[in-house]
Amino acid sequence: MPEERRIRLAPDARSPGIARRMLVAALAEAGRDEVADTVVLLASELCENSVLHAGTEYEVALRIDAAQVLVTVSDRGAGPLEQHLAEPRRRYGRAAAHGRGLQLLAKLATAWGTQHEQDGTHRTWFSVATTDVAPAAPPAALAVEQAAVAGVPSARVHRLLHLPSELAGRLDATELVTELVRRLREVLDAEAVVVEVDEGAGAGPRIVARSGPLPEVGPSSTTIATVVALPTTAPLRGSLVVRPHAGAPAAPDAADLAELVAHRVAMAVESAWLREVDQRRRAWLAYLADTSELLGQSLDVELTVAVVPQVVVPRLGAWCAVHLVDEAGRLRLAALTHADEDRLPELRATLEDLTRSPELRAGLAGLLAGGAGPVRFGLPTDGVAVPLTSHAGTRGTLTVGRPMDRPHGPEDVALIADVARRAALAVHNAQVTAAHVRVSQALQQALLPRALPVVPGLDLAAQYLPASTGSDVGGDFYDVYPVGPDQWLVAVGDVCGTGAGAAARTGLMRDVLRVLVREDRSLVRAVELLNDVMLESGDPLQFATLAAALVTSRTMTSAAGDTGTRELEVQLVLAGHLQPLLVRPDGRVDLLGVHGTAVGLVERLDLTCTSHVLHPGETLLLYTDGVTERRRGDEQFGIERLRRAAGTAPGRRAARLLTVVLAALDRFTADAHDDDIALLALRAEPTA
Repeated sequence: MPEERRIRLAPDARSPGIARRMLVAALAEAGRDEVADTVVLLASELCENSVLHAGTEYEVALRIDAAQVLVTVSDRGAGPLEQHLAEPRRRYGRAAAHGRGLQLLAKLATAWGTQHEQDGTHRTWFSVATTDVAPAAPPAALAVEQAAVAGVPSARVHRLLHLPSELAGRLDATELVTELVRRLREVLDAEAVVVEVDEGAGAGPRIVARSGPLPEVGPSSTTIATVVALPTTAPLRGSLVVRPHAGAPAAPDAADLAELVAHRVAMAVESAWLREVDQRRRAWLAYLADTSELLGQSLDVELTVAVVPQVVVPRLGAWCAVHLVDEAGRLRLAALTHADEDRLPELRATLEDLTRSPELRAGLAGLLAGGAGPVRFGLPTDGVAVPLTSHAGTRGTLTVGRPMDRPHGPEDVALIADVARRAALAVHNAQVTAAHVRVSQALQQALLPRALPVVPGLDLAAQYLPASTGSDVGGDFYDVYPVGPDQWLVAVGDVCGTGAGAAARTGLMRDVLRVLVREDRSLVRAVELLNDVMLESGDPLQFATLAAALVTSRTMTSAAGDTGTRELEVQLVLAGHLQPLLVRPDGRVDLLGVHGTAVGLVERLDLTCTSHVLHPGETLLLYTDGVTERRRGDEQFGIERLRRAAGTAPGRRAARLLTVVLAALDRFTADAHDDDIALLALRAEPTA
């Protein structure tokens, strides 16, 4: 036969205690102690919700059968008068436990639900399945605690501290502390019990759990109460406060029971705090790893500096600024961001002109002078500043305004300092790379002619497209150099590899070839001597291909004895290089020259010098393999596509021919080229 109990209660702060005593007694009589703690905990939440939020009388119904314990809490919907009467209760409710009743139902109940009747009655029910397992004995630790408190009845201690392991394991720290506080208030018949905790982060104490309707109860209250410090480890501090009803004397064992509960609360609070600290530190590590990854994605100084405020705001502050030291030793605002974009203009004006904030200016100057930081400041807003220091010295400062809702705590400052160290290293690497790029690009330009010479009767144009705009110097080059009044050396070459070694070999080839050709040696002999010079380095990997031509301008005399027509003779030697194209005015395109041995590989070269005449309107196009080996997947641009592209611009000026060829390359593939490209066109000017 199912057992049923029912009780109607007033919307009073003491009525949940009456309901709990009824439930405990009924469950004990029915032999259902194994579920008593769970049932009482859930019923307490529903009763207090009715008191705090409905503000009307409510009814608690209990039904116990062989399979389950069913509890229903019914109250009436609030009318205008009831809303007015309930408003103080809402305002002075138990803040720490507010809103957690349904969460506990979902977590602990076997089943639960709500029902709204047309007459305004609101019912919330839950059931807990029963078992035949006998209640577990109190744990050994609890027995020790009980024995340690002289004069405290064991039944009261058991009621205070005993929670079945199954139930305790399903409650988080806040829920467990709230249940202990509620039990202490009921055992002592106190008006309110409050637990406050200060985590030492600068935010001050916060209420962890409260049982009782009065918000002024707490360590900061002047009301006479029993206050017990929680035995926690620094920097964690806390206290448990028990306030008796007005005019009622404190229970004789109130201090002992409060101290016993304080020990249990301290263990739960400290355990939860340590878990939170561990989670925060894991989050820090992930955050710092992400920061390092973001900072390492670019070796451009401006991009690297711009990333720093983005990773700081809003996690570590409302705004962030980076100042770098310029060449004159002055601080220059390099990056800035604010969570509120509307405040950026005013903040930028202050940080660009530090004279507007003498306090901040003095603090940043101290960091540059060797201060370890952090420096705290109050203008333009509260915050901290730390130096951007790497192994190469202080490169600037990182300034972070306080978060919107709190001051910077020790953990925040430690994170800011760590971000600053990573940012300083990233900025240093970017600055070093930028210096290397400037040197490399200057070296690359030094390997090319500053400008093409003006040759009478000859239209010249050249294009050089490096595969990298960074610190890797390519080995492709072109050169047009006057050998005599009517003779010019024209060369296009490709040195194997990239970097400083390839650049040095390129400069060697160009300068040595110039000297050898000027000493009236034949072009073949000059290339052979160049090969000897390159072999002396003993590095077979630094070979090169070369297309060298001597262009001679001669004045021709006609059969009638007239003079004035000029002829361009081209002597061409190919040392492992691709054959140049001869683009004729009618659109025909021919390959010139005979393949020979690349320079820098073997002692004896097989070279052939061929002679050609460049007629008016014809163009000689020299190029490197960056053109023909341009790829689209597994397919190369190739010599035939180059011939067809050049044939579409017959008789055009040299610069126009190069434009047509490069456009054909871009149409072939939009991918960036992975090899240097050098093009040199020589067009014989048509006669008037």
